[in-house]
Formats: sequence, C-alpha cells, structure tokens
Amino acid sequence: MGKLKYKRILLKLSGESFCKAGGFGIDGQQLASLAERIIQIQKLGTQIAIVVGGGNFLRGETFSKASHIPRHTADYMGMLATVINACALQETLEKMGQPTRVLSAIEVSAICEPFIRRRAIRHLEMGRVTILAGGTGNPFFSTDTCAALRASELDADVLIKATKVDGVYDDDPVKNPKAKLFDKLRYQDVLKKNLRVMDHSAISLCSENKIPIIVLNIFRKGTITKSLLGEKIGTIVS
Repeated sequence: MGKLKYKRILLKLSGESFCKAGGFGIDGQQLASLAERIIQIQKLGTQIAIVVGGGNFLRGETFSKASHIPRHTADYMGMLATVINACALQETLEKMGQPTRVLSAIEVSAICEPFIRRRAIRHLEMGRVTILAGGTGNPFFSTDTCAALRASELDADVLIKATKVDGVYDDDPVKNPKAKLFDKLRYQDVLKKNLRVMDHSAISLCSENKIPIIVLNIFRKGTITKSLLGEKIGTIVS
C-alpha cells in the first residue's frame, strides 16, 4: 500500500448514487455498495466528510419549474431530501461497524446534529464518517456549491466528486461514444469551456481556496483508494 496523498477528504455523493440508474428513491443494494466503498477508504486512515445530494427524490429547481411551488420552497424540500439520504447512509454505515454522524445545515433536531464547524472537525478527528446534510441551508445554492464551501471550511485536502461516469468529458459520454475524457483540467478551463463538472460558484470557491477536485466513477472498484494514493484516476481539476 502506497502513501496517502490526501488525509482529509470531502466526498460529494449525488442523490443518483443512492438508486439504480434512472431510478428513484433509495435502493438497498446500491446503498450497501456505497457504504462498503466508504468503509474501505476510511480504513486507509483518511478523515471523510460527505456532502449528499437529494436528486433521487427531488431537485428544487426542476420541481419548481414543473409545479406551482416557488423555487425557495422547492429548494428547502430538496434539502429535506438530502437529510433522508444522509440518515439512510448513516444507519447503513453503522450497521457495518463504522461510527458515523449526520450534521445538518437546516435544523432537524430529532435525527441529526446542527452543522457546527468545530464539531464537524472533532468528529473527523475522532475517526467518525461525518455526513453533511441540508446543503448550505439556503435556497438557490446547489449541493455542489455546498461541497466546495464545506471543503473550504473543514480544510479538506481534496474534493472528490463521485459520479457514475469515469471523469469529465468534452461531451455527454452516454449520448456520444466518441466523447473525449480529460485527465487534467485547470479551474479556468472548466469555467471557459462551460464544462458540466460542478456549477461555477463551486469551481470558483475551490479555485480561491486551492482545493483540487477529482471527478471519478465511484462504482468502479478501487477508484477512490487509487486516487487517494495519488494514482491518475478520473479527471483532476486544479
């Protein structure tokens, strides 16, 4: 086993990683598979903070456009969806023997702690997987922006955006089989080429705080472990 390149990581999980491709809600097998991968990387000695999305239940912006519900309310509903995912992941991890805490940016005191920076850092130092729910706690901000914000607040060494594709492409690899995979990009390239890695505010935050972003496929075995040991996996934005 090589030497760890990154000690404290922020892992961004999309809501889609909680269900089967094109599915909805939470799939038990998918959830267990996610939890197993997280435990594997925890065993390397990394401190893991996780920001979860809620798209497997509801995307605020999309839902607002397709209904009579205003954007701010729809976004709060999306934040509640992330709390559902966070609690499901916490229970699964703990059943597998990994101590876990959920901290939420919106108050849901019956099931999770409020997000307090020092408390989150303490959990990380104690070897607990720390799941950050509720986005930033504010409407009009994506969970990608939340991931960049929390990575900055918690002094993470790297932000790993876990997806279902192998990295960042110049076109949609599902629709275009000839799409080219980038192995390296600069923050400016992502903004100039308008590549769909993360939204612009998330990229800008990471750029300002010099936090590298690794985009990889979490469902390929060993990808996160390899990237943490400094191997070339997926796309690195720095």
